[in-house]
Amino acid sequence: MNVVIMGCGRVGARLALSLDRAGHNVTVLDIDAYAFRRLTPEFRGTAIVGNGIDEDALRRAGIEQADAFAAVTQGDNRNIMAAQVAKYVFNVPKVTLRIYDPIREELYHSLGLDTVGPTSTIAGIMEGKLTQ
Repeated sequence: MNVVIMGCGRVGARLALSLDRAGHNVTVLDIDAYAFRRLTPEFRGTAIVGNGIDEDALRRAGIEQADAFAAVTQGDNRNIMAAQVAKYVFNVPKVTLRIYDPIREELYHSLGLDTVGPTSTIAGIMEGKLTQ
């Protein structure tokens, strides 16, 4: 599977390394070249400096051949915009994004975007641990 990941923070790097180890073709796109330090020397994928809401940067990252796209930067707005571009402009079959704001998470999920909300997820896990 060809995967493009936007954001090479803790989550993006971990996701990239995991998918790479599983044999997928992974390209990581980040606006900060220093972020790629999180990728280990064993990473066989590609790291590209660029903005994931820029169509040319996405093309350089291989979005036109991508089977999946993940937007995992720290910014909800950037993740939402990039996910929409990947899904509706480049027709990437699997698109998922991280979104911190639970209200916006529900809204964008209802509009057809596959969202992962760490705020809601962690709150639910913590509630379960506290009430068991």
